[in-house]
Amino acid sequence: QVKLVESGGGLVQPGESLLLSCTTSGFEFRFWTIRWYRQAPGKERNQVARISPNGIPEWYRDSVKGRFTISRDNAKAMAYLQMNDLKPEDTAVYYCAVYLPDGESWGPGTQVTVGS
Repeated sequence: QVKLVESGGGLVQPGESLLLSCTTSGFEFRFWTIRWYRQAPGKERNQVARISPNGIPEWYRDSVKGRFTISRDNAKAMAYLQMNDLKPEDTAVYYCAVYLPDGESWGPGTQVTVGS
């Protein structure tokens, strides 16, 4: 059974940092692209970043370029999203996802809140 679980969210002030983690199981992690998405209240879910199976960041949303870094550890079957210089507009639920041949799998999400 494919499983993804995000962690590391929280409440921070503007300019601070958070490291999100995505712990996975149930599939051959090292062979698949991993994606981070976010969804703010009342808005659609949008991709934030994407990383190739061999650890090359493939894409970042324009609004996070230079502030967010995606990475992965294939030995641990985990992916990460380092978020620096956080802004109030980064407030959202963050999800990790993998697109497998038999369908998409998503974690339950972790809440990131920037500001009071």
